[in-house]
Amino acid sequence: MIANVTEKYQLITDGNELFLQLSGDWLFQNGIPDVEPLLNQLPSAHPQKLNFNCEQLGQWDTGLMTFLVGLIQNCHNSNIEVVRESLPDGVQKLLQLSFAIPERRGERREVLGQPVLAKIGNVTIEMHRSWAEMLAFIGDVFLAFINFLRGKAHFRTSDLLFQIEAAGPSALFIVTLISVLVGMILAFVGAVQLRLFGAEIFIANLVGLGMAREMGAMMTAIIMAGRTGAAYAALLGTMQVNEEIDALKTIAVSPIEFLVLPRLIALVITMPLLCIYADFMGIIGGAIVSATMLDISFFQYFQQIQGFVGLSHFIIGIVKAAIFGILIATAGCFRGLQCGRSASAVGFAATSAVVTSIVLIIVADAIITVLCQVLGV
Repeated sequence: MIANVTEKYQLITDGNELFLQLSGDWLFQNGIPDVEPLLNQLPSAHPQKLNFNCEQLGQWDTGLMTFLVGLIQNCHNSNIEVVRESLPDGVQKLLQLSFAIPERRGERREVLGQPVLAKIGNVTIEMHRSWAEMLAFIGDVFLAFINFLRGKAHFRTSDLLFQIEAAGPSALFIVTLISVLVGMILAFVGAVQLRLFGAEIFIANLVGLGMAREMGAMMTAIIMAGRTGAAYAALLGTMQVNEEIDALKTIAVSPIEFLVLPRLIALVITMPLLCIYADFMGIIGGAIVSATMLDISFFQYFQQIQGFVGLSHFIIGIVKAAIFGILIATAGCFRGLQCGRSASAVGFAATSAVVTSIVLIIVADAIITVLCQVLGV
């Protein structure tokens, strides 16, 4: 009995044997014949074995392999033995490779979108874990600082000096550029409105007060968060990946004292100095705009600032800078020590350090500003 299932193959029954005759070219680009009609006819033939006749088979590629793999799998599920010896040698080898290691069901990851509540829950759990670890880290840093005051902290003085140089003099160029531009922007913004009232001289008050109380410390802190805070996180994260942190713990050396404390002290020392420098450069930027656009001499400009912006305003900015330095060093070192054991985790730690630092800087600045307003400072 011959059943013409398709022009590509025929199902032939010869006594108790069942043959599948393959004919023509089996190329993937020509399309793969549907195996469903053949599978529907197999149960009616009640076969125990399925053999192949490949005398009329032409060219073939992965199209034939795709057809045969699906057929063999369905025959296996129906307890039908498939005889592969009559297939071409190349096909037999490829089939052997295909079925050498059976597919493990359920091993593929399903990429499914999480519900909104599940995402909120995961974020909340991660925030709780991070805050708990950060509080423990802050406690360790505080104890290390107490040991430093007692003269029992274990770190090298050369490391402290190197960190001061890296966080201070090496950052002067970018601090200079940003501070001058910020001072010029403040002067431009003030000039647009104050010129309407003929009060151009008060641009000096605006620039001096803005740089002394807010922008000097703020812009310096943001620069140091992106420059130094990220460097701290990347360095400590790389040490975590290379198991250098574990090596320090093994020889009874505290990573907090040896690695974190010098960086924290370096930023606490350099941030107020950079803030003073940024204030001065920002005021110079405002002076350039005042002299070129509003015909206000440098002498008038600086005299107006001297009479209006008192020393207390600069002290507030310097205190803010010191606090920002503590936050930047803490966030950078914390994210570095929290880093995972892969290369991608180092990049994530650096990014997270910058984001955390900037958020803490903005929040701390808002709190200090409100306190100064309440205290009337």
